[in-house]
This record gives sequence, structure tokens and C-alpha cells, in this order.
Amino acid sequence: MRRLAPFVLALLTLAPLAAPPAAAQDADLFAVRKNFGLFAELYATLAGEYVDPVDAEALMRTGLSAMLGELDPYTVFFDEAVTTDGRLSQSGEVGGAGLAVAMRGGALVVTGLQENGPAERQGVRVGDRIMQIAGREADGLNDEAARELLRGEPGSTLELAVEREGEGGALQFVLVRAEAESHDVTAITTLADGIGYIRLEQFLYESAAEVRGGIDSLRQSGEMDALVLDLRGNPGGLLEQAVEIVGLFVPRGTPVVSTRGRSAGTVQGYTTRDEPLAPDLRVAVLVDGRSASASEIVAGAMQDHDRGVVVGETTFGKGLVQIVRPMPYGTALKLTVSRYYTPSGRSIQSVDYQQGLDARDVAERPTFTTTAGRTVRGGGGIEPDEAVGLGEESDLEAALVRVGAFLRFANRYRAETPTLPAGFAIDDELLRDFRRFAEGEGLDYRTAAEREADALAEALAEAGYGGADDELADLRAAVEREKAQDFERHAPRLRARLRQEILSRYLAQGDLARRLLDGDPVVERALEVLGDERRYRRLLGD
Repeated sequence: MRRLAPFVLALLTLAPLAAPPAAAQDADLFAVRKNFGLFAELYATLAGEYVDPVDAEALMRTGLSAMLGELDPYTVFFDEAVTTDGRLSQSGEVGGAGLAVAMRGGALVVTGLQENGPAERQGVRVGDRIMQIAGREADGLNDEAARELLRGEPGSTLELAVEREGEGGALQFVLVRAEAESHDVTAITTLADGIGYIRLEQFLYESAAEVRGGIDSLRQSGEMDALVLDLRGNPGGLLEQAVEIVGLFVPRGTPVVSTRGRSAGTVQGYTTRDEPLAPDLRVAVLVDGRSASASEIVAGAMQDHDRGVVVGETTFGKGLVQIVRPMPYGTALKLTVSRYYTPSGRSIQSVDYQQGLDARDVAERPTFTTTAGRTVRGGGGIEPDEAVGLGEESDLEAALVRVGAFLRFANRYRAETPTLPAGFAIDDELLRDFRRFAEGEGLDYRTAAEREADALAEALAEAGYGGADDELADLRAAVEREKAQDFERHAPRLRARLRQEILSRYLAQGDLARRLLDGDPVVERALEVLGDERRYRRLLGD
């Protein structure tokens, strides 16, 4: 029998004693003990008696992954390597390599670089495909595990192997982790007379201080009576920072968010603790479908208290709270323990993972009331007061993202064009080039209309309506003709997405954020609202 990993042996030894907290119901207690004992016996039997040698640790990992996969995407097990290299610390003393990563087109890629950070100084680029992190293959790592591997003791080294368009073989980097410097605010500028702009990329340890500093800086540079706070694409972060940021605009002691879970310790309320910095400043909070968690807390609180106009698209809808629990032998479990609720009492969470339901698909959603009496809906994220965007993501765009076409085309463009051309724009020729590239990569997708035609064909066949075959064929041909026009039909969104992807290969984070403001329809709408005080007050229920 192959030797079992130490933490696995501990699991088997403790199985008969395992039990939930004392407050659990007797039935739950019995079920946990029964199933834990069954699992331990089954696992030991497989590891010791299966016909072929069994990798006991790999088998356990598979079982853990399957078990956690039944819950939600945020409940994750970290093995010893991840907790050692990443340190899973919330103290702010953990070092980083100065890069952001995410899954794109089925690969783990670099999506952002800290200006003058370790990765940028060594030559890592946005768009690089990560092959190895700290000696571990990137294949099989999810976003969370990869990000934890990037973290570690300041001064420690991190080995990184990447693949880059136009380069033969893997590029090897040895990065020295630096103490994590907060660069959460990536743009501070003036958009129009008296209207400032601050872009916040994430919520880390100094986010509130950076936003406060941004407001002070804008005031010093001239008179300011309105602010655009841009939270688009912000995935969230630390709850306390969200509370502090709301506290810059509302009276001391104002409720911001509450959490509710199964145990008493997860039921908490959070209120602002300081006197506001800008109690009279008109505010527009910009959000989109990637604004999540702490971003939604800020937007939801500002909306519930009628303190700012929310502009953009409905947010992601991540209203689940996670904590990290140490596990035996240096492992750890990040688990969901409660849900977020805005001051009006509405849930932020969109997806019910236990039921497999999305609140946005439910016709009748619960309604709540803001301080001024406006009606807002619960579940499904935060809906904007002023909805504006480039429209819903089309089947074509989703397919292009899924296969990584934007990513790879931008990488190719950067490899072939070392310097960003003056006056760069996505003109018709470049968009056609992108289309040829995507189609050459085997782009294949089905539209909603095609799926409806398939359903109609199936219904006709079941009913025995063979006489409609010619009409159905004509319908399919018409749908195919329309589909051929998808690139032209959805050109505005495709241009915007491709422009951002290509610019990110050349510009530092702050420069990129400022460049993307030009012609931004959401920013333009925010300026319209903030520039018309009567309209602003009307939207807030005054």
C-alpha cells in the first residue's frame, strides 16, 4: 500500500470523532458522523486494496474537488504548497510579484502589471501565457490558486515560465517579491469643470486612503463639486475598505452593509466610523457586469442612502462572504460563511448555487425602499439608476472571448508592431483583419436564433409536420445570412473590447485607464447627470 500523506492519515484517525459544532441539530450530527465514517472506510479500502497502485493524495484531491464543486466557486481548498508559497495572509505584509492573472480562452494569462513592479521590471508582459508558477504547472490551477502562488514573503523569489507570441519556447523569469504596494487607484483626473474622476481597480489595504487622497488632490487642483467614482471591472476585496469609502460621503454611523450566516459569529452590521470628507459632493458611481463584491457594497450603499447616482450596467452579483480556515498540515480551506445585504435589506447575490437558479431570471424579485422612498430590487446584483453601456454581450463576442481571440490577436499585433502607432484606433481594416484572424482560428458558434430554429425543427418533427421542411430550410438560410452580418452588427462592442485589449499591451495601468476615458459612453452619461443638478436630484428621489 502506498504511504498515505500525513494530513490524510490524520483525517482517517479523526474520522470517528469528527462532528459539527455543538449547536448543530442531532440529525445533522448523526449524518456528519455517519458519512464521515463511511468516507474514511471507503477511502482506506480503495487506497489499500484497489487492483492497481493508488496515489492516495491525488485520490483525496479529486474527492475534495468534487465535494467543494457541489457548493460554490468560492469555496476552495489550498494544499500545503499554496499556503506556504502564498501564505494566505490577510495582514497586508505579504509580498507580491506585481502582476495580475486570470483565465482567458482556456489559459492562465497575465492581465495586468503593477507599474515599476517586479514583473514589469523583468520584462513580463500583459498577454503572456503562464506555463509554470513556483515550479507548478499552470494547467489545472484555477484563478484563486494561481493568485495565492504569486504571493509570499517579501524578498523571496518566484520562478515564472511564460509563453509569448513571436518567441520560441518558454521565457523564464525569476522575480523577487516586493512588499505589496497599494496602487488600487489607477487614475485621478479632471473630466470637466468642477467634475473629478477617480478609478479604483480593487479594494485592498489602502484603498480608502487612496480615494481620500485623490479627492484631496482634485480639490487642491481646482474647485470640485462633483465626482465620478469608477468601479467598473473592480472584482472587490476587503469589506472594511468598502465601508470606509462609503464613509467619505455619508454621515458618521451610517449603515453600509450587513452579513448573515448560519452561526452567530457571521451575523454582523457595519457602519461608518468617521466624519465624512465630502458630504455635499455630487457623486456618480460607475459599475458594470464585472463589478463585484466590495464594489457592489459601495454602489448598493450609495444607492440605498440616495447619496450617489449609479451609472452603467447591472453588477456581477457576488454577495457571498468567505473566510480562510487553517486545516491540518499547513493546508487551508477558504469557505463561504455568510451573505451580504445592503442597508435596505436586499441581497446582492445573483446565483443560488444550491438550486442552480439565477435571480435575474426570476420575474418577481423582492423589492426594497431607499431612504428617499425609491424602489430597488433584491438579488441579481446592483441595478443602475442610469443604465448605459454597449449592449449585451452577443453570441459572437462570447465565442471570441471563449476561444481567446481578442487575447491572441492583441498578442500578435504587439509582436508585429513594437511601438503603438500615433492616433491608434480600431478602424475598419483592423476590424476586418481581426475577423479573418478569428475565422482562421476556427471560430465556430451558434446563435440564439439557430438554437430556436433547432427547437422548432424538433417540435415539427415530433408533430409530424413534414410539409414545413421547405419553410424551415428557408428560415435556416435567412438566419445564416443574418449571422454573416454579426461582425458589422456588433462592431461597436467588438471595437471597444479589441481597443482595450491592444492598448493594454503598450500602456501602463494608469495610462491605459486615462486613455480609455476618451469616448466612453458611460463616463459621458455620468457627466451629463452630474452637470445637470435638477436631473441628478430627480434621479435620487428629491
